[in-house]
Amino acid sequence: MIDSTDIQPGGVDRFPVRPAIPPARLDTLSRDILALKKKLNAVILAHNYQVPEVQDIADYVGDSLGLSQQAVKTSADVIVFCGVDFMAETAKILNPNKIVVLPDKDAGCSLEESCPAEKLAELQRTNPNFWTIAYINCSAAVKALCDVICTSGNAVKIVQAAPPDRDILFVPDENLGSWVTEQTGRKMTLWRGSCYVHVEWTHTAINRIRQQFPDAPLVAHPECTRAVRMLANEVCSTEKMVDWCKRTSSKQIIIATEAGMLHRLQKECPGKEFIAAPTENCRCNECRFMKMNTLEKVYDCMANLRPRIELPKALLDRARLPIERMLEISARPLENAG
Repeated sequence: MIDSTDIQPGGVDRFPVRPAIPPARLDTLSRDILALKKKLNAVILAHNYQVPEVQDIADYVGDSLGLSQQAVKTSADVIVFCGVDFMAETAKILNPNKIVVLPDKDAGCSLEESCPAEKLAELQRTNPNFWTIAYINCSAAVKALCDVICTSGNAVKIVQAAPPDRDILFVPDENLGSWVTEQTGRKMTLWRGSCYVHVEWTHTAINRIRQQFPDAPLVAHPECTRAVRMLANEVCSTEKMVDWCKRTSSKQIIIATEAGMLHRLQKECPGKEFIAAPTENCRCNECRFMKMNTLEKVYDCMANLRPRIELPKALLDRARLPIERMLEISARPLENAG
């Protein structure tokens, strides 16, 4: 993996450095977590943006869609969700009778916070013809107000499946929504929300790194701004990034998404170098919420079965409907998606 701050003229800011877990401690923690997993009949799910040692201990590492699918499939009694709160809520919604724990209860999301349920309901009342599609990065209360959920990996397919006679309201990520509009041609009302990590990249910063690596393709997440997306060779979800990077013949690839993704890419694409796209401040972007989860907190939440995700039954039942609709649409053959 190439640290792009090493190659920026005058660059002084480095990747955030966390103290490394001593090998002996790492080995002990890992063994203890595995023992607890067996005792509890637990499954550990980790998002691609988690710290490397958490990714390495997980049973499944993936994007929001993959994690949702795994939450449906699991026969475990306990789901240890290494991600942020809306992801753990989704797992609980799909598994109301299972214990779902989140290593750090304060692991939130700027996108989720940008779309309060009461504000969404207020906007929905202005147009009874709205068909509300919510990006999965939202609270359970917002999910309960929506017709269907989507992820970055299936957003195009979900929008294509929307009733043609309805006005689409897309919440809460306006950058993902605008990208979907570009792909589908479907006009939508977009909620004014964004991921604070993905909007840090700029056209100027990306141009600078591309000039330094003219043969390296750029792969960007659709949560990036249009100014960045228009420079990308591929715009896709994190899961599709893995597939794209495996297929490309390029040996150096610039990645514009949260920095935790580079760990998985390096593991699954040996022999290739991944360049973290720099921001204007010559630094790689990390999500402070995703990085709240640590291996020590994974152990503690399993040992204590806390913090535990609990939601009222009425909310669970209502929020499950748009998620199940998403999973059903996602499972359709492409030709039947429209």
